[in-house]
Amino acid sequence: MTQPPVTGEEHWTRTDTWSFWAFGLGMLLEAYIFGMATIATGWTHMPPDLRSLLLSWAPLWLIIGIAVAGPLSDRVGRKNTFYLTMSLYGIGAIGIVFSYSYVLILLFLAVLLFAAGGEMNTIMAASHEMMPTKHRGKTMMMELNFINLGGFLLALVALMSAYNSVSFQRGMIAITILVVLFVLFLARNRTPESIRWLEQRGLTERAKAEAAKYYGEDEYQVRQNLLRREQDQHAAPKTSMGVRFYATTATAFAGSAGFGLMTYVLGPSYFKNDTALILLVATGVGFFSGFLGLLADRWSRKTMLLWGYGGTFLVTLIIYLSVDAWTKTAALFWLLLVVLNFFVNIGYLTEDTLKGEVWPTKKRGTYTAIVRFVSIGLYIVTIYMSQNYDLHQYMLFNLVVWAIGLSGALLWVWKGNETGRGVSLETASGEE
Repeated sequence: MTQPPVTGEEHWTRTDTWSFWAFGLGMLLEAYIFGMATIATGWTHMPPDLRSLLLSWAPLWLIIGIAVAGPLSDRVGRKNTFYLTMSLYGIGAIGIVFSYSYVLILLFLAVLLFAAGGEMNTIMAASHEMMPTKHRGKTMMMELNFINLGGFLLALVALMSAYNSVSFQRGMIAITILVVLFVLFLARNRTPESIRWLEQRGLTERAKAEAAKYYGEDEYQVRQNLLRREQDQHAAPKTSMGVRFYATTATAFAGSAGFGLMTYVLGPSYFKNDTALILLVATGVGFFSGFLGLLADRWSRKTMLLWGYGGTFLVTLIIYLSVDAWTKTAALFWLLLVVLNFFVNIGYLTEDTLKGEVWPTKKRGTYTAIVRFVSIGLYIVTIYMSQNYDLHQYMLFNLVVWAIGLSGALLWVWKGNETGRGVSLETASGEE
């Protein structure tokens, strides 16, 4: 006799908690390592051209890691890719302690950044696939908020060790990476492979075994029934691939380049003595404003995207028009930086959530990687394009970058489907 389907509401399980910490700490390490290039500009003397190379080194090796890990995670699985990135983190962290020269700094930063790129891209795919539907949006945004925490932590470590030797500062940074990596390893050992990925690859028996081991058969059956109910109630959206790629790439480019130019490049290029403090303020504001992500499953993703990019564009316009004022008044500079990063973070959390949820499961890692590769690759171009600008030109350039991001947000509001308000991943991505 056939058993009736298990009914009820999905529950937050211990596995979901471990997954959340595993993804969040992975995001933290990615941001911590990405910001290291900015701090490393003070580790050895270098002319402007080499400084620009070091600043561009971070996005360059990040996108190489993205390009490799995106297709790899679609082929060998999310969890296997995580074990590769964690191994590289350990090698890079130990190597950075002994990086006494510019060349060694570049070498071991490359190892760390390659791992960071692959780590974040895989998290963007896995989190959407593994978290309960009613918590999918908020958990993704709160995991992304660990990026702000990672940058904030790096700035704190850098400031606290700034008056010691360079080797001491490198050692402190490396030890922090290894401690977080140890906790991350413990969390990853308590999380499953993506069940959705296993099912899409035709590994049905393994999917059932993973579901039973980590969630329990009844709980996973409840989630499957809720998913089928969601699919019956909501027709799959028909947003074109062209709209998806332009909207996600334009907003991702602005999020990477606009934030990067004002957080990672502004200090070393124009306010060298305030480099770590600018990073601290930007990521600190981002972290505290990031708790708005707790409302992500109630709010419209379209509305959040528009508020983030529209607000950032307007604040950047004010910053450009008032350069002469805030360069003479430090308090005004820091106030504008705080307001700017409030809106930047709303847009950033939303677009980073969006670009991982609008693709089919079989190609989610690859398509997310393409968007990130192009957008972060263009950020590298902006570093070199702007390296000889005066401050007025630099701010105007930043305004153009955010205008591109706003165009992507407006297109998604007009042509994109709603992926927030608690809809399932299958509805968000348009999978049948």
